[in-house]
Amino acid sequence: MQQPLAYRMRPKNLDEVLGQKHLVGPGKIIHRMVTANRLSSMILYGPPGTGKTSIASAIAGSTNYAFRILNAATDNKKDIEIVVEEGKMSGTVILLLDEIHRLNKVKQDYLLPHLESGRIILIGATTENPYIAISPAIRSRLQIFEVKPLDVEDIMVGLQRAIDDPKRGLGQKDIEITDSVLKHFAQVTNGDIRTALNALELAVLSTTENGAGKIVITQEIAEECLQRKQLTHDKDGDAHYDVISAFQKSIRGSDVDAALHYLAILMEAGELIIACRRLLVIAYEDIGLGNPGATERTVAAVIAAEKLGLPEAKIPLAYAVTELALSPKSNTSVRAINEATADIQKGNVGQVPDHLRDAHYSGADKLGRGVEYLYPHDFPNHWVKQQYLPDKLKHKQYFKAEPTGKYEEALANYYQQLKAQKE
Repeated sequence: MQQPLAYRMRPKNLDEVLGQKHLVGPGKIIHRMVTANRLSSMILYGPPGTGKTSIASAIAGSTNYAFRILNAATDNKKDIEIVVEEGKMSGTVILLLDEIHRLNKVKQDYLLPHLESGRIILIGATTENPYIAISPAIRSRLQIFEVKPLDVEDIMVGLQRAIDDPKRGLGQKDIEITDSVLKHFAQVTNGDIRTALNALELAVLSTTENGAGKIVITQEIAEECLQRKQLTHDKDGDAHYDVISAFQKSIRGSDVDAALHYLAILMEAGELIIACRRLLVIAYEDIGLGNPGATERTVAAVIAAEKLGLPEAKIPLAYAVTELALSPKSNTSVRAINEATADIQKGNVGQVPDHLRDAHYSGADKLGRGVEYLYPHDFPNHWVKQQYLPDKLKHKQYFKAEPTGKYEEALANYYQQLKAQKE
């Protein structure tokens, strides 16, 4: 069985890689690795069809290392063991591990020592943000590179290359296609070269030669073969690209019509999981204390959507989107945790006060652990004045309310009362 055109046209070396000049261009990081023959394991992340597998294939072709492809979700530990054994015998194997964000702990624990030994050069591919979706144990051992959507010109180069190539491409056929039609293939696939190539191949193979023996690809044929690829997301899209970003920003900006528009795009593209995940983030990040009830109802809407599945899932999600967009907004809790996190990352931590430290072991009292702790429930209103923050941070204030609703206003008032009693 002949492989699809996109598979056959995978680059054999870095010079054939389309776009991604920030990674594979002269003097850039991956180009330098290949030139110096000093490869390190890496994660390539970006939207579908942007060249993650192509870069891995080109690296292997440029270094003459053995190249193997596995899927973290569907291939088992035994498959990884086979690749490792090959690495032990041949010296080095480049392993492209697709969907690396789905690598479970058993496979991960087996693989890690072999990455450090150099037997395996791991190239993980994912459409998910690796800083969120990939475990720290894996992430800390791999360099992370973002693969960006190809621009129209890059895709047109790839399409023309496929039309001209008589061995791997369609060069044995007499194809007639105008620049405007070729540009249409490139434009509506939104930076996805795989979709563009496979749609072009379908158009060529399904079009009858004319009387002159030519295969003429018209605008109408292109549109028919591309179908719904005008959508900006594919099923493996990542929450950090344009539609997801516009979706959240529209809700944050209280534009319910725009928010529903972007939700409809996600639903038509089959992006149920990503839409649900993003709505949960939005509910807590952008509405939060402004309308806690809406946050709770969003969780319920997401559960309902997951149980219903598409297409009915859009009904509870539309309910949640409408309420969130029209709700009072508050990012007080997000600002507070971000400020606290910033202190931690700067090393501004301090020691836990002795009276708060663990006292559940013999001899803790001799060290002064928990000795002076005051149990709030033993006092009126279940509150008593005592220090909780470390000494160096005892006057720090992270919670800075800007009430947009009655609930947050009540919390802010209570906070001020407690603060006044402390002082």
